[in-house]
Amino acid sequence: MTGGATPEALVLENARLKAQAVADQAGEGAPVLGVDTDVALDGHLLGKATSEAHAQGLLHRLSGRTHDVLSGLVLLDSAGAERSAVETTHVTFAALSDATIERYLASGEWRDRAGAYAVQGLGSMLVERVEGDLSNVIGLPLQRLYELAPEIAEKP
Repeated sequence: MTGGATPEALVLENARLKAQAVADQAGEGAPVLGVDTDVALDGHLLGKATSEAHAQGLLHRLSGRTHDVLSGLVLLDSAGAERSAVETTHVTFAALSDATIERYLASGEWRDRAGAYAVQGLGSMLVERVEGDLSNVIGLPLQRLYELAPEIAEKP
């Protein structure tokens, strides 16, 4: 954990910073949603792999283990008021062979992905079980978003 902050607090703060940066550019009256999704293992955020070797190390660490996918959501409404939430989904990886990891790395899908995998693509072969919202693992927890901002589901 960074500076004693929990992974949940970190993804929420990252989402808040993203939302505020867009709100500053968009001007008053524009609602803005900021989202930050990351993978936590043993109380630490893994972030995105910076190289293929880093991705390989992350996948070895996740192999055969359960980790949390955390998404922080911050909605700044047209008046600047904030609504926020954190969604957590538990993901269990299968025990991965070196050959499986190498095949996945060769796909390049690990690039720009929290935890070095994408469950909506080839990364689904790495996953044994998902407990919670699959859309969260993909990167936007839709049910939590609808709870946070039910007006987005209303017909005009």
